Amino acid sequence: MSAINLWEIENSLYSEGYKAICGVDEAGRGPLAGPVCAAAVILPRGLELPGLNDSKKLTDKKRRELFPIIKEQAIAYGIGFASHEEIDEINILQATYLAMERALQQLEGKADFAIIDGNRAKDFGIPVRTVIKGDSLSASIAAASVLAKVSRDDIMLEMAEKYPEYGFEVHKGYGTKAHYEALRAHGHSPIHRMSFLKKFYGEK
Repeated sequence: MSAINLWEIENSLYSEGYKAICGVDEAGRGPLAGPVCAAAVILPRGLELPGLNDSKKLTDKKRRELFPIIKEQAIAYGIGFASHEEIDEINILQATYLAMERALQQLEGKADFAIIDGNRAKDFGIPVRTVIKGDSLSASIAAASVLAKVSRDDIMLEMAEKYPEYGFEVHKGYGTKAHYEALRAHGHSPIHRMSFLKKFYGEK
């Protein structure tokens, strides 16, 4: 998808009079361990970043190339986390909203509209539009997806050094076969989401 198409949603909002549109996306809702991360990004209008797309479709190398460029060229950006403890306490959906709220707070009120990847959102104090597969339809959401994914991956790489037996550097906490084998061999680590392991442990 070309960069021109990636600005279609933002351009329609500019035409409605909004001036500072931020894209919001998360990374890490599905893993069995570690935090969930969200990013909010306001890009200069019409900015073209070659190769920008949904972070899941990009290689790690490409995401890491784009990461500093997005941070440097963005009008504003924020990156927020909700911990594995918070996920267990309030559930993954609410923890995702919490991470988004924390990311948006870092924009210090600069945004007047948020476009959020997915089909659900809460009241963040500014007008919001949810966009299914928004990370491949909006430049702002695509930029947020890159910041969120790289930021969370970096945390999991740190956790891999702390807990080398789980292979976090490979699967980033997702429930792969190797990850489940490590859980069987070693039990859970201090950063595992216990609410995600109930089925694994046979709890109801």
